[in-house]
Amino acid sequence: MSVEAGTPRDGEPAGSPSDRTRLRRKPKRGHYDRATIDAILDAAIVGYVGWVRAGQPYVTPVNVWRAGDRLLWHASVASGMALELDGQPVCVTVSHVDSLVLARSATNHSLDYRSVMALGTAHRLAGDAEIDAALEGLVESLFPGRWAGLRPMTDAERRATAVLWIDLSEASAKVRDSGLIEDPGDETWPAWGGVIPVRLVRGEPEPDAFVPEGMPAPEARLP
Repeated sequence: MSVEAGTPRDGEPAGSPSDRTRLRRKPKRGHYDRATIDAILDAAIVGYVGWVRAGQPYVTPVNVWRAGDRLLWHASVASGMALELDGQPVCVTVSHVDSLVLARSATNHSLDYRSVMALGTAHRLAGDAEIDAALEGLVESLFPGRWAGLRPMTDAERRATAVLWIDLSEASAKVRDSGLIEDPGDETWPAWGGVIPVRLVRGEPEPDAFVPEGMPAPEARLP
């Protein structure tokens, strides 16, 4: 995929934050380098696309993946997202919860987390080759090496699928990794304090009746 003029190349710093992406509260949690942003996006499976339709805000959960300087998602061609978003402003976010933070006061309870917010104009891919390459990137981002063994996509399946994207020229990450922070004196209050780590784990694969005996399940990438 080509890189638009003015867009940082894959892995390079995004430069100074824009006025819209600069963190004002807790600014030390803000990160604007592409290495941090890319790592958080690459660990994501689900993202949320915020957009406005006829004056009504919507936030739609979608499967997201990154290809270089683009953040992509797919939708049915019959959906309002596919029909209306091409050329429209959107906000796409992803987040990962790393731990629950339990303090001895309700106010100081928190989460450790990593998140990204990307602002931009949505574009819809056109052309069979570009759509196929994007969807291969989706499958490979979740199940490395799986695309080559799948039945080829049909024309009908391709016509039913829209792929949209925004560039990552205006994006910021927000990270909290400080664990428990108590007010002075609270540590002696007789309540449990600390963190409970949160992880996404893969369960035991459940093959259907048509999987050949002895065929292993594919490895799934998890954050």
